[in-house]
Amino acid sequence: MFFASDNSGPAHPSVMNAVMRANEGFRFGYGADEEMARVTTMVRDLFEAPEAAVYLAATGTAANSIALATLTKPWETIFCTKPSHINEDECNAPEFYSGAKLTLVGDDNCKMTAATLRTALDAEETRGVHGPQRGPVSITQVTEKGTVYTLDEIKAVTGIAREFGVSTHLDGARFANAIVTLGCTPAEMTWKAGVDCVSFGGTKNGLMGVEAVIFFDPKHAWEFELRRKRGGHLFSKHRYLSAQMEAYLTDNLWHELATSANTSGKRLADGLRAHNDVSFPNEPEANLMFFEMPRGLHKKVQAAGAQYYVMGSLDGNDDEPVLGRLVCDWSVGSDGVDAFLAALNA
Repeated sequence: MFFASDNSGPAHPSVMNAVMRANEGFRFGYGADEEMARVTTMVRDLFEAPEAAVYLAATGTAANSIALATLTKPWETIFCTKPSHINEDECNAPEFYSGAKLTLVGDDNCKMTAATLRTALDAEETRGVHGPQRGPVSITQVTEKGTVYTLDEIKAVTGIAREFGVSTHLDGARFANAIVTLGCTPAEMTWKAGVDCVSFGGTKNGLMGVEAVIFFDPKHAWEFELRRKRGGHLFSKHRYLSAQMEAYLTDNLWHELATSANTSGKRLADGLRAHNDVSFPNEPEANLMFFEMPRGLHKKVQAAGAQYYVMGSLDGNDDEPVLGRLVCDWSVGSDGVDAFLAALNA
């Protein structure tokens, strides 16, 4: 009953087998491996973007931060919501790599809107040389609260960004989960919706540790390569990253694993929804959810072996509502969900 994070689940056996195969013999280093050549073609095909520049990084923080640094000048500001991952969970890495600042945009249900973005963009470039200049917009999909931008919501945000002449980055650590929720294609959720750059996550969805950075305009390619190297994120034995991503893209494994995680998330949310003492501050839409229930119930399910984050102390009045977070990874399955619900309802 482990629901603390989809970072905590195992890598899929197909991924481990691919790494073992890549371990045989010799390969050129630094991304010149034969696996990476295949990955580039596979990503371009998946995103229907034959000219896209495709790169790999080992962490989501590196992928997001170096991508944003490539899109941003040091005197510019990056627009994101307060609960975005790049603001709350990356220890100022985007600022460190780009030299720019973050400007926090108002959100609705954890999502940036066209109206809140316009307000934020209007407020900048009002002080000439004395203030920050407008830089890229960054949205998180799935959001940190478990909500999902619809295609129309993404288009509305990117439309405002284009109006002001700035690019849009999509932080897709849970990209596959959002695709499953929306029932769309990767192209429809990215460049067809106006997104210029995406971090295509794999670590939270069954990989050991790989994220792809995709620029739909290859003019950014060389600068990203230089920044990745300068930032210490160009792997010499790059084949082990490539092998993971190749396995992920083979036979739509990425989609299969996200479907498994989302299915478990829905089963879990439906079970919680049926309990009178449980409520959701945001309606769950993928594999991540926040929920409130009495402290005493948190104690009971955790005593039964459930592991997840509680946003508050377990000391105090057992009847007081306390916020918790549950995340389903690809491997949880119905047994893990049913065990949690059985402990809750016991």
